[in-house]
Amino acid sequence: MTFMGIGMLTISTYCGFLYASYTREVNQSQSLTVPQDVSDRYNHTASTFDADVDMSEKLMRLGRKRHHLIQMARGNVLEVSCGTGRNLAHYDLSQVQGQGQGVERGHEYGQGQGQGLLSVTFIDLSSQMVDVTRQKFERMYPRFVQRVNFAVADAGAVNPSVAAAGAANPRYFDTIVQTMGLCSMPDPVGTLRHLGSITEPQHGRILLLEHGRSYYDWLNRVLDNLAPAHADRHGCWWNRDIGKIVRDSGLEVVEEKRWHFGTTWRYVLRPRPKSG
Repeated sequence: MTFMGIGMLTISTYCGFLYASYTREVNQSQSLTVPQDVSDRYNHTASTFDADVDMSEKLMRLGRKRHHLIQMARGNVLEVSCGTGRNLAHYDLSQVQGQGQGVERGHEYGQGQGQGLLSVTFIDLSSQMVDVTRQKFERMYPRFVQRVNFAVADAGAVNPSVAAAGAANPRYFDTIVQTMGLCSMPDPVGTLRHLGSITEPQHGRILLLEHGRSYYDWLNRVLDNLAPAHADRHGCWWNRDIGKIVRDSGLEVVEEKRWHFGTTWRYVLRPRPKSG
C-alpha cells in the first residue's frame, strides 16, 4: 500500500506538472502574432535541424516511411523543400541510368523500386538548408555529383530548367518528392497546383509525406492551441488539414495513407487528366 501510494503521488505530481507546462505553453502561444509564411525560420535552424528532429523521427519510424516513399521515385526527380537532406540515404543512385536511356513506361508506376532514375534535383527556399544537403550528398555519393543539381528556389514557382544534367524532357519532371514541406508554405494549395503543372502529364507522380491534422478532435485542439508557438520556433504549421490542401489543389489522388492518429499523411498524386 505504501509503494502504491508513493506511485500514485508520483504519477499525479507528474501529470500536474505536464498540465501546468501545457497551460503555460498555450498561454504563450496564443499571445504570439505569427505570419503564415514562416519559412525564414529555417535559415536559423539549418545547423541544428537534424539534431532537433532525430529522436522524434526515430520514435515515429519516419525513416522507414521516407524510404518507402523515395523508392517509388524514378526518371527525372525534383525534390522540393529538401531541407537538410533527410531523404538522401533512401535514393538508390546505383540505378542512375546514362543520359538518353530514358525511363521505361511499360509498367505500373512505382514498380522496379527506384530503377530508372535519370537525375535528381534538390531545391529549398533556405540557402543554408541547401548547403547542408549539398555537403551531405558529396560525402555520401561522390561518384554521382555530376548527376544532381542543388538550387535555392521557391517550389511554387520553380521551373524545370533547374533540372540536373541528364534530364531528357525540359518541360516536366517524372517524379516530384516533398516531405514535411506543406506545413511551412504560405500558399500550399497554389504550390501543389504549380507542381502538378510541371509533372509529366501521363506517367508522372507527386510523392508527399506530410504531417497535419488528426482524425481526433481532442488532438486537433492540442495542435491548434500550440500551433503559433511551434510555427514561430520551428517554421512549421503542424495543424494544417493536408487532405483539404490536396483536394483543393485539383490533383488526382492515386494513394492515401495515414499514421500516428492520422497526423502523418502519405500521398501519391498525379496531374488530373484534362477532359477531351
